[in-house]
Amino acid sequence: MRFQCENEQAFSTTADIFGDELHRYSIADGIRDKNVLGFDPTMIMVYPDKEIRKRVALQESGATSEAEAVSDPVMSKKYYHFLSASEVPMTGHKDETGKYCRGIEDYIGAEAWQTDEYQDAVVDDIAGNWLTISRNHKFHAIFATSSIPEAVRYYRKFRQKYPELKVTGLFDPSIDNQGGKKSLEKEDGLKEMLEDYNSLYDQNFDIGGYAKFKKDVSARLAHKRPYERVKPEKQLDLLIVVNQMLTGFDSKWINTLYLDKVLVYQNLIQAFSRTNRLFNINEKPFGSIRYYRLPHTMKRNIEDAVKLYSGDRPQGLFADHLPDNIRHMNVSFQDMVNIFKNAGVPDMDRLPADLPSKAKFAKLFREFSTYLQAARIQGFTWEQTEYSSRIDPEDQRTEETIPLLPTQEQYDILLQRYKELRGTGPVRPDGSDDDITFPIDPYLTEQNTGVIDNNYMNSRFEKWKKQLDDPESDPKVREETLEELHKSFAFLSQENQKYANLFLHDVQTGDAHFTEGKTFLEYIVEYARNTKVSQIRRLSAYLGCSQNLLKKMMEAHITKQNLNEYGRFDALKATVVREKAQEYFTRIDGKRLPPFRVNNRVDELLTNFILSGGYDIPDPDQPGTREEKG
Repeated sequence: MRFQCENEQAFSTTADIFGDELHRYSIADGIRDKNVLGFDPTMIMVYPDKEIRKRVALQESGATSEAEAVSDPVMSKKYYHFLSASEVPMTGHKDETGKYCRGIEDYIGAEAWQTDEYQDAVVDDIAGNWLTISRNHKFHAIFATSSIPEAVRYYRKFRQKYPELKVTGLFDPSIDNQGGKKSLEKEDGLKEMLEDYNSLYDQNFDIGGYAKFKKDVSARLAHKRPYERVKPEKQLDLLIVVNQMLTGFDSKWINTLYLDKVLVYQNLIQAFSRTNRLFNINEKPFGSIRYYRLPHTMKRNIEDAVKLYSGDRPQGLFADHLPDNIRHMNVSFQDMVNIFKNAGVPDMDRLPADLPSKAKFAKLFREFSTYLQAARIQGFTWEQTEYSSRIDPEDQRTEETIPLLPTQEQYDILLQRYKELRGTGPVRPDGSDDDITFPIDPYLTEQNTGVIDNNYMNSRFEKWKKQLDDPESDPKVREETLEELHKSFAFLSQENQKYANLFLHDVQTGDAHFTEGKTFLEYIVEYARNTKVSQIRRLSAYLGCSQNLLKKMMEAHITKQNLNEYGRFDALKATVVREKAQEYFTRIDGKRLPPFRVNNRVDELLTNFILSGGYDIPDPDQPGTREEKG
């Protein structure tokens, strides 16, 4: 097995040297096999195309101003020639004879990419999108520049403009002993970075021990010893390089490559591949690439490299762009809505009753969330309800507006339903359970949307409360407000919906009263807490078991797998008074329970009670009822 490799100088390939490969396993194959992630390259236009064209047109026409260019016949011919995209495209290309025809970007001098205006724009773009792309500093990035002097300048700009970002640089430490301005700048830059790094991370590196510095930086970026569980304040956000770390270095914690340099062929693919090591797909759906210098040329280089290294089968190599992810989200959302409608739950305030519908919903919600997480990295926000289909400035296709179908409120409701899929049902005596048999993503069940949802629900509650206090309010309007409040319960778990309804019922019957400044959620939490305390007290009284131990287990969010962790369940059962338990079960069964069955019944009841989060156990004054399962 060999990878095809093209030498862009000699224009020879491995096939020319070694003969045809037996089998080619390309990077696209690796992505399709889910061994590595795909890429999401983004062209960042620091200079608008129109501005660049005008600059080149003036330069090549010899004019000093637009007025001079259009008034002089000779100058105007050249000026308009370079302004025309059909005559001079942004990138160069080879004609039918193999001759290279220059594009607009071939006429731009290096100085255009070395101005403060340009470099400040690059720094602002990186820092301005940092929280979103890094997932709130969870992931790290590499920033590749074109030269060491530029790397040093960028480093100083980050330190000056965005000191909260933890940045360092890494490049060849050898110093030209002949001296010279560039050598002195490099040495000063190296010392400055080492001093800042030592101060930030309590280290003691110098140029003489640069290899140790590089090893420490590598370990910090890869979360390897001694940084396996590195604290956020000791992490490194951004590493600035020229050539270092763009090949060979692997870290799943790198999710972005910023490029202010032009790369081709294997160097381009190698650099891109620093970002595509597997992680949780919801947090790292792809490797992000953002490139600034000669963006159209880089886009062409990417296409050329992809064609070569994908075996001319690039499908799956690149992540979907934002417009495509919005389309995917719309389709998945509509499918989920239809599942709930067909199950007779149009408001999505509870899960469908049948298992196949739940399984289909679980699959669709995971798909939807994957598209959503990718879209968020690409700039998606719930506030924007329409998106353009055009992502390339030179795209000549008709622009299409893509509406966003789901609202944030609807997503939050679906997320709550997804959380309720997690199997927390009671366990049967035979050891089997009612857990849902399809996979549930723990990352999604841990997502919190509470603040927005609670504010929305509380606004409905306050409106209804004011109407209750107003004897002049229209009963019909009051009823409509109450209906709105009930609809907002969809944001709540099934259990909390029950307590919300209990509270409203008590308000309407006069058994509950309002407290100034108390939110609707606080009333629900109070009802839930009081109910739990009552349930624990009753169970403890009937079985004689320790109320304190039972309460601790209820607060620990225990699962079936860790029920007896550290022997806690056995300790709880040891506090049960067998005579009281036997009397309790005898009364609810309406016949005497044999002593040898007491332990099994106690085990069953306590297990069900703990795993279900508590429920009202049967009242022994109503004989003939078996304990419920919550």
